[in-house]
Amino acid sequence: MKKLLTLVLTLALLAMACTAFAAEYNLALGHIQAESDSWHQAALAFKEYVEEHSEGRIAVEVYPNSQLGTEIDQITSILMQSGCDITYTGESMQTYEPDLGMIGMPYLIQSDEHMEKVLTGEPGRKFEELMEKAGLKVIGYFTRGPRYITSNRKIEKVADCQNLLIRTPQSPMTVAAFEALGAKPTPMALAEVFTSLQQGTIEAQENPYAFIQNQSFYEVQKYLIKTAHLRAWVYIAMGKAQFDALPEDLQQVVLEGGKYAQEEEHKLFLENEVAFEKLLQEEGMEFVDVDQKEFADAMIAGVLPTLTDSQKALYDEIAALAE
Repeated sequence: MKKLLTLVLTLALLAMACTAFAAEYNLALGHIQAESDSWHQAALAFKEYVEEHSEGRIAVEVYPNSQLGTEIDQITSILMQSGCDITYTGESMQTYEPDLGMIGMPYLIQSDEHMEKVLTGEPGRKFEELMEKAGLKVIGYFTRGPRYITSNRKIEKVADCQNLLIRTPQSPMTVAAFEALGAKPTPMALAEVFTSLQQGTIEAQENPYAFIQNQSFYEVQKYLIKTAHLRAWVYIAMGKAQFDALPEDLQQVVLEGGKYAQEEEHKLFLENEVAFEKLLQEEGMEFVDVDQKEFADAMIAGVLPTLTDSQKALYDEIAALAE
């Protein structure tokens, strides 16, 4: 029996090796999230769909947990065609196209319905064109839940943010928003945040429920401050050069795979938003309600003067869709 099991396993491994070897195109999908996150589940759904519907002509390898580096590292790798082909990204792309920073504009998106209008309307088309201009082909998107501050300092009003050492993503707009609160934003990679909180290098961070839960921030943070200061999204982004290198029939498979991953992730997202709020409270985090208008007034006042004319035009166009 043991010999038979060994033989079966060997044949299975050989079959997998032959499939990978037979693939005409190999794509690496890297992301910064844990394997428990809905983004990773979506990556696996993309892999399954694309490999099946390309009849093995495309092989997809998925690298979670920042295995291929930070978000910026992965974007750079895609653009240089040096190891990563697909990742998830949003406002961080303002480094390449400043107008993409509007994805991170605080309190701009008012609801999930508003976000959907933006993504499927004229602003969404403009954002996708900007992504292509930067060298990335949009093959789908994940909407994200509202972002909240977590902290070891109880924050009930804007004044409580004075000199707060808070981790933010590498987004100039997010940095400006928190500086407007009087905080001291410290951009760093997501993979470094838990240890930095644990060691006291920083005292706060900001993210949606899913990130707070899946990164176990509840272990090193006492308070969850219900600011809901940003509703945003990330694109499933593939290198345009890599996409263009595929024949048209396989390009279609990749686009369909992106849409499939988007739909699968959204189902999980909706389930998780409810479940994670309950879990975080059960883990002992104290939820603190705040006057969101006070935070919105401060953040918007701090960021609006920094917008370029084209960013301001996008801001007005997106805001109008909330009416």
